Amino acid sequence: MDTGDLGRRVAADVAGGGGVDGLRRLSGVIEALEERRTELVEELRRGREATWEEIGRACGMTRQGATRRWAGRLRARSFGAAADAYQHGRPGYPPALIGSAVPREARRVLDLGAGTGKLTGQLVEAGLDVVAVEPDEGMRARLAAAVPRAAVRAGSAERIPLPDASVDAVVVAQAWHWFDPAAAVPEIARVLVPGGTLALVWNIRDESEPWTAALGELMRPPTPQRIDTRPVLPAPFGAPELLEIRWEHLTTRAGIVDMVASRSYVIALPQEARVRLLADVEQLLATHPDLADRDEIAVPYLTRCTRVRLG
Repeated sequence: MDTGDLGRRVAADVAGGGGVDGLRRLSGVIEALEERRTELVEELRRGREATWEEIGRACGMTRQGATRRWAGRLRARSFGAAADAYQHGRPGYPPALIGSAVPREARRVLDLGAGTGKLTGQLVEAGLDVVAVEPDEGMRARLAAAVPRAAVRAGSAERIPLPDASVDAVVVAQAWHWFDPAAAVPEIARVLVPGGTLALVWNIRDESEPWTAALGELMRPPTPQRIDTRPVLPAPFGAPELLEIRWEHLTTRAGIVDMVASRSYVIALPQEARVRLLADVEQLLATHPDLADRDEIAVPYLTRCTRVRLG
């Protein structure tokens, strides 16, 4: 029996007599099969057992189609492999951000795509009741250990494990560019109370200083990911409120190396290339005249926040 015949037979068995119940069962199986297919693609790419062309051919699509479908998602799922480096190397957020990202009247907040809890902890310290949703198991474990007072849940922006109208605000820090907006926007709207807010936050490294510019050159991937840090959100969200905060993150040379190591494209590099890049970063930090004799290094950042209200 060829795979087409097998698929039609399984679909007929699952759908049974049809109707809404049959459609629901079939949709659940399709979702499970797609998740398993993504897992297989991830295994093949992580072990470098198949090219994108071979994967595309196996899935009945072109190399470009397979890359568009899965490459971004696989990069988003890569962070768990470097959860410790992420927690140690990535900056937090300026204290002024919390009052701007979350309205004063908000009590229950969802930190969506929470990672290792860099923002979650600050939300909890501000006295908020925080639910943190993160799809990666490794990141989630680090988050639960770092912020025990937050309610940590497995889930994604496209499938939020919360009931309707259950949170006053949603905050997304350094993660919106990994989401599928077509699925995430209605899901976020579903879990927000009427009039609730969504805040999208990014930390952008300021490369106006000579040493940060040199670091930026070392970190530039061959095909840079274009990230829109001023996204326009469709209905049911209203007009955006924009905020920018300039600040400095105090860290060490080891912290900067970990920051570089936690970038998704660096995690995905072949071992030899990754080791070479991190060695180049260490060399820059050890020899640049602007960093001489510094135990602590102030890394300049611009934090950008877009906040929208549910109409």
